[in-house]
Amino acid sequence: MAEGNGAMAVSAHLDSFARDNLPPRAQWPDLVFTLPELHYPERLNAAVELLDRMVERGHGPRPCLLGGGMRWSYAELLERANRIANVLVHDLGLVPGNRVLLRGYNGPMLAACWFAVLKAGGIAVTTMPMLRAGELHKIVDKARVGLALCDARLGAELETCATAAAVLERIIYWGDTGDSGLELLARRRSDAPVALDTAAEDVALIAFTSGTTGEPKGTMHFHRDVLAICDAFPRSILKAAPSDLFTGSPPLAFTFGLGGLLLFPLRIGAAALLLESAPPERLLDAIEHERASVLFTAPTAYRAMLAKLDGRDLSALRKCVSAGEALPAATWEAWRERTGIRIIDGIGATEMLHIFISATEEEMRPGYTGKVVPGYEARIVDDRMRTLPDGTAGRLAVRGPTGCRYLADPRQTQYVRDGWNLTGDTYVREPDGYFRYQARSDDMIISAGYNIAGPEVEEALLRHPAVLECGVVGAPDPERGQIVKAFVVLRQGFAADPELARHLQEHVKATIAPYKYPRAIEFVTSLPKTQTGKLQRYRLRAMAQDAAT
Repeated sequence: MAEGNGAMAVSAHLDSFARDNLPPRAQWPDLVFTLPELHYPERLNAAVELLDRMVERGHGPRPCLLGGGMRWSYAELLERANRIANVLVHDLGLVPGNRVLLRGYNGPMLAACWFAVLKAGGIAVTTMPMLRAGELHKIVDKARVGLALCDARLGAELETCATAAAVLERIIYWGDTGDSGLELLARRRSDAPVALDTAAEDVALIAFTSGTTGEPKGTMHFHRDVLAICDAFPRSILKAAPSDLFTGSPPLAFTFGLGGLLLFPLRIGAAALLLESAPPERLLDAIEHERASVLFTAPTAYRAMLAKLDGRDLSALRKCVSAGEALPAATWEAWRERTGIRIIDGIGATEMLHIFISATEEEMRPGYTGKVVPGYEARIVDDRMRTLPDGTAGRLAVRGPTGCRYLADPRQTQYVRDGWNLTGDTYVREPDGYFRYQARSDDMIISAGYNIAGPEVEEALLRHPAVLECGVVGAPDPERGQIVKAFVVLRQGFAADPELARHLQEHVKATIAPYKYPRAIEFVTSLPKTQTGKLQRYRLRAMAQDAAT
């Protein structure tokens, strides 16, 4: 069943900003609901379904959220979310449809605020903890945010933002012992249930893409979408259990983290350990000492943890999920050898809210992302949206129960064409339905007429014992148009010298087609990454451009 231009249900939002700034319905992707579990009623509040309903079903006493010295049951999280929702409505004058900026480290209080905003009919705009005032200003201005709830430890940049952004009128802090602190306001308020009767297609959150440069892109997702991602990938692929303890590194502001560390465990009655900071050592501590069993993190973290596994007890760990960037086959194979666990790879997008291509552990193939998650559809197309034959590289087009709706942004027509979401990735579909990643569409290197995927060269380099991390981009070249250039971080004990560079070049020639080898190698101490761990190839391209001039 596909929906494209049907009328929207009557909104509960009195502040119509979000609805007014949705793209025209004709520019939406087709929304496809092929599975019975993806059909939801017209009136729906996602926070109520994920929290109140779970308590009603008897999960109240069960562990729910751990972190920051707190251990909350489902009933305790519900009580705090209701109190904060009552503060929002009765003390802070929240009008349904108002946007509320949330700024905090991963932890139970940030989660309680998120649920409170949705329960009260607000729209959550969760931001990365490391954003600076200028970046926050763009988000506040774009989403017209008037109220913020913030961890007191992160107040400085937001205060600076507020001096420049007149629309941000009020900031309330948690972790503030003063009379205006959120905890005190919440204790003074009733824990009476708050459950605004929102429409399933009322906007529940605005997520800003983590890799955005220039004008930020805000992606708008409905209450229905929040439940749809819980009933797609987790049900068909992850198959976790109520006894599991989830943990991981992505911030809750990153939709990979929101789903994997908060929404998915609550949908099944499981628990989540929310870590304020999650470097590889802390992730291993969480698995070993807290007995975490389901891990969500990025390929870079899996690579880093491989070097730190000696002496660790990972017997509690049973499921690992990777997303955010392509998972190299070498990393997948090394992790399986050391732990016995087959990583579940996946591709998602902030525009799609979560993962739409993946595979179960049993079906996962190293070097492949997987198959289409049940409930979604995907195909490989050319620039004219014509389906390409299997085995041919092209643009990945996807549709399903979620899809891109940018906040007041002309780039909507670039991401959505003919009802399909174009993710910006180049993929190959195999005849048996497996999808193999090639590159981001703008990461293809064209050298002397050859199309070369940077990640493929990275995969070859990572198979060499000297290489810890690497990034491969095209560098300007007067004869070939572009050449393949690799930025390489070495493991300890290896010297960055021309002899090793030549050795790495020969290694790549022996591993993949020789024309793909990096004609230039630059040794660096670190690679530029986003706060969610994605390699920033655009910065590498700028470095390559500067070096060529």
